[in-house]
Amino acid sequence: MGRWYTSDHHFGHDNIIGYCGRPFADAGAMDKEMVARWNDAVADEDEVWILGDLVMGGKAQGLAGHVARLKGRKILVPGNHDRCWQGHRDHRWERADYYRIGGVDKIIDNPEPHTIAGHTARLSHFPYVLDARHDMKYDQWRPKDDGDWLLHGHVHEKWRQQHRQINVGVDAWRFAPVAEQTIADLIKGGPSNTPIPDHT
Repeated sequence: MGRWYTSDHHFGHDNIIGYCGRPFADAGAMDKEMVARWNDAVADEDEVWILGDLVMGGKAQGLAGHVARLKGRKILVPGNHDRCWQGHRDHRWERADYYRIGGVDKIIDNPEPHTIAGHTARLSHFPYVLDARHDMKYDQWRPKDDGDWLLHGHVHEKWRQQHRQINVGVDAWRFAPVAEQTIADLIKGGPSNTPIPDHT
């Protein structure tokens, strides 16, 4: 069994293409390609940790049409754009559809850290640090930097790695999940500042 990490698919969200410079003509093409790249990498017996912002637009369509087709055991750590995120008032009512329609195996708001390459790696949709313009908006939801590594999403195309923060979002990994071994190699390499690669 392999373990993978990913986030920020925004299935069904046309505007994310322009916001993040994604190389797709429309959401339909983007969604189809993200499903294909996921399923090319992930096996049915693998475990995939999704660190938020999975579906935008029509929830039922996004869950049934895309998420349900994704291989592996899917564990969702909701992000601010997920209707089941704990920051939304009615989040608990929304969770049944993610399980039933999308085939999500588990939803965990505050997951226990993982041990990767002998180091503690925390999991969160949000990074420790954002730029000044965004820092305050989700301040109460961001983890506090205690010196551990952090796997996160939310920042899209801003960076792949910033010091001990590793962005597992699809914009940083050519629209596919990233393998635990790849994360381990980054951790072994130590803190770094790495931009996202070219999307092509």
